[in-house]
Amino acid sequence: MSETKDTEAKKDAPRPTPAERTAVTYHETTIGGRRLRYTATAGTMHLKTSDGEPRASVFYVALTLDGVEDAAKRPLTFAFNGGPGSSAVWLQLGAFGPRRVDLPDTVDPPPPPYRLVDNAFGLLDQTDLVFIDPVETGFSKPVGETKGEAFLSVKSDVDSIAEFVRRYLSRNHRWNSPRFLAGESYGTTRAAALAMTLQEQGVVLNGLVLLSLALDFQTFIFEVGNELPYVLYLPSYAAVAWYHDRLPEKPADLHAFLAEVRRFAIETYAPALLRGSALDAETKRTIAGQLARYTGLDATEIEQLDLRIEYMRFAKTLLRRPGWSVGRLDARYVGLDDDFDHRRAQRDPSFDAPLGPYAALINDYLRRVLGFENDGEYEVINLVANETWDWSDKVRMGYVNTGEHLRRAMIANPHLKVVVLNGLFDLATPFFASEYTADHLGVDPARRANITLRYYEAGHMMYFHPPSLKQMRDDLVVFYTQAMGHKE
Repeated sequence: MSETKDTEAKKDAPRPTPAERTAVTYHETTIGGRRLRYTATAGTMHLKTSDGEPRASVFYVALTLDGVEDAAKRPLTFAFNGGPGSSAVWLQLGAFGPRRVDLPDTVDPPPPPYRLVDNAFGLLDQTDLVFIDPVETGFSKPVGETKGEAFLSVKSDVDSIAEFVRRYLSRNHRWNSPRFLAGESYGTTRAAALAMTLQEQGVVLNGLVLLSLALDFQTFIFEVGNELPYVLYLPSYAAVAWYHDRLPEKPADLHAFLAEVRRFAIETYAPALLRGSALDAETKRTIAGQLARYTGLDATEIEQLDLRIEYMRFAKTLLRRPGWSVGRLDARYVGLDDDFDHRRAQRDPSFDAPLGPYAALINDYLRRVLGFENDGEYEVINLVANETWDWSDKVRMGYVNTGEHLRRAMIANPHLKVVVLNGLFDLATPFFASEYTADHLGVDPARRANITLRYYEAGHMMYFHPPSLKQMRDDLVVFYTQAMGHKE
């Protein structure tokens, strides 16, 4: 047999089906000034075919507060990151869990060894937490005859997480607990669709925590003929230029400045783009000058770009330092790019910086602290899954938009509360796009009032910025309190 055929045969061969297993350990931490005892369960759970055969082994870490008299009154939050193709390491060890990576908020983190510290800004005092690694991330794998591709689409991903949630509720007697979903980036795409799917399966949710919103992909995908991203990115460009002192006249008040940029984007910039090639030269020149004032870029270059600035061009051009760019996930970060081409960024310094420390510490934490031994590789981020993701679940004009799913979930459940957390310096999911999405869900005023937006002077993973991590916890304490406050 040729090497190619041998490789294909191995790929198509059924995968072994390891037994479900758990590792249970007991810990203490201090959160919100309270000393808490909690149980950590690191384990795997099988997803089943219609014939009852295992089709996937899903890895999770559940953190439950000890000493709770009635679990039915204890909130339970299922959390996951995005990608698609990312494990839940970022939310687990960066934001919500009782331990967090102790890492300077810098583009140049120190070399190993790294360390975990108690997370005084975690959420375990507010809610039990279940961190889920979707199939083909973390330790989660397809098993038996099922191939990984069966889970790598918008709908199949949602269906698999919904099955996990139902099985977890049944196995742990939590069907009557208040329930929340927390997702970041593509995890918000998943959470919105999952809210509707679970609602249709009898799993009513109390709330959604959405970090770095990505529901309507038309708001952030730059394509010819799609003017929305240019408009919705402008306030983020302005915030980043403000941060890096690239504005001709830097305003003292960032938030007042961004309010001005929003108005310009809607009232002047958007109508100009909608005119397309019919826009007259004088108006075009005037708008280019105003864009230069808001972005720190050159007015002539903006005019040559037909007033349309893609984020990678902005990231590479802003600093006027050949070969250097600001980060996409967090534009506070600055790094040397792969080449000196000024037209688009190739690397993201805000992704490169935390990857090594988080990969090292999740592997150490799961094995040494939580006692979950596994010889396999823990997939922090599966780029193959990301690149081969099946987007054929697209709707209408070809853009993924799970805002419709969220709208239907909110119509069915008028008590569903939603909080959207936004980084002002995020060039992956701009905050103005979050506002646009929330305002275009098509829900009535009472349900729109159930959606709250919060802002942080940080990036996509705002919890990397210690002051924002503290503010985020404060905001979420208020959110959980309000979401739990409904009385019959």
